[in-house]
Amino acid sequence: MSTLRTPIRIRWWIFWYLFLLAILVFVQRTSLSVAAERMMPELHLSQMKIGWLMETYTVVYTALQIPGGVLGERIGARAILITTGVISLIATVAMPLAPVLLSGTALFIALVLAQALLGIAHAPVFPVMMGVFEVWFPKNRWAFANGVNSSGVNLGTALAPPLIVTLTAALGWQSALLWIALPTLVLTALWGWYGRDTPREHPSVTSAELAELGEIADEPKSPLTLARLLNVLTNRDVLLLALSYLCFNYAFFLLTNWSFLYLIQERRLSALQSGWLAIVPPCGAAVGAWVGGILSDRLATRHGVRWGYRIVPLVALPLVSVLLLLAMDVGNSSLAVAMLTLAFAGVEVNEGSYWAATMSVARADTMAAGGVLNTGGNLGGVVGIPVIAWLTAHGNWHGAFATGSAFALIAALLWLLIDADGHLAALSPGSRDQCSRSSRDPV
Repeated sequence: MSTLRTPIRIRWWIFWYLFLLAILVFVQRTSLSVAAERMMPELHLSQMKIGWLMETYTVVYTALQIPGGVLGERIGARAILITTGVISLIATVAMPLAPVLLSGTALFIALVLAQALLGIAHAPVFPVMMGVFEVWFPKNRWAFANGVNSSGVNLGTALAPPLIVTLTAALGWQSALLWIALPTLVLTALWGWYGRDTPREHPSVTSAELAELGEIADEPKSPLTLARLLNVLTNRDVLLLALSYLCFNYAFFLLTNWSFLYLIQERRLSALQSGWLAIVPPCGAAVGAWVGGILSDRLATRHGVRWGYRIVPLVALPLVSVLLLLAMDVGNSSLAVAMLTLAFAGVEVNEGSYWAATMSVARADTMAAGGVLNTGGNLGGVVGIPVIAWLTAHGNWHGAFATGSAFALIAALLWLLIDADGHLAALSPGSRDQCSRSSRDPV
């Protein structure tokens, strides 16, 4: 007797596109820190100037998080991700082509502008992704969707060093950066063809899948109003989440942007050795994000969202604080990489909790609240990048890692004040009761 297989839900095709986009975004944004080792002598750039290029991207990216989330709610995920794809393609191509035409101060200004343009392109991406998950997934899969998506972030971070080092060795750093523009073009075209703002708009979504999502499938989303935006911007729990995420991301940026140079400058490894060893910590982080999403959903189901989303950060972030200090004191380079890997996994295991807690508070206004959360998160980079660049430029890697340890501990303590069972959605016209969704999510 044969049985018919349940067809894969369209939400999973939408998810895997966003997963690949997350990988690509972090390949693009991490590429500068990897190419810097060749760019500095060839273009006569100091390590501090490389730091300022990273800072330019981070400042622009951070400043446009809330506008990006608001714009996403106004024009929809499909239109904004097509637009950002085109802009990021232009920025990615401009970075390696600028030295062909310019030199000296003019070149540095062009590189700054290219990094700023890349920041503009990437700013709306993660708040909009968050809104897509809120619309397309049941509440009991929010942390899982965000956790696995964060795995894509870390796989992108892991992929960038060996990819760019290998391509650079074969073709030069400029050609290496040009090659990573091709996937941008492909993904943007695919999203324009297949992506939709809501499940009901997609021609391939079945009635069974709509039924699994509950009344969300039948309710029109009302446009974001100024009153609702102000409600998001002043909500206590959204702001506390953003502040904790700021501290959390100081440690994240430390591990993401500086591990490659740390292995070269402090551990005295070659660029090729560092390129391959630099894969290991973000791969550990990818596993951590995946596992953390599953744990956060299960704990929230068992203990409620207030304590369910708190438990993982309250355990993991103090461990990160200790591991960052241990990584500096071990004598063996392989053991140091192992400590960095465990620290990075301990950081990223919390992603599902941060994003799902914000969604739980914001509901219909998730994109705007995601902009607030990611503004706080990236302020961790705005604060951290110049501090870490200054410390490491003076050879003080211990000081850089000690500051990361302190911020991780503060991020954990702030979770004691956060209540993910807030009531922002009840104050927002047109908001939806996600609790009514089915807990079933078949593939």
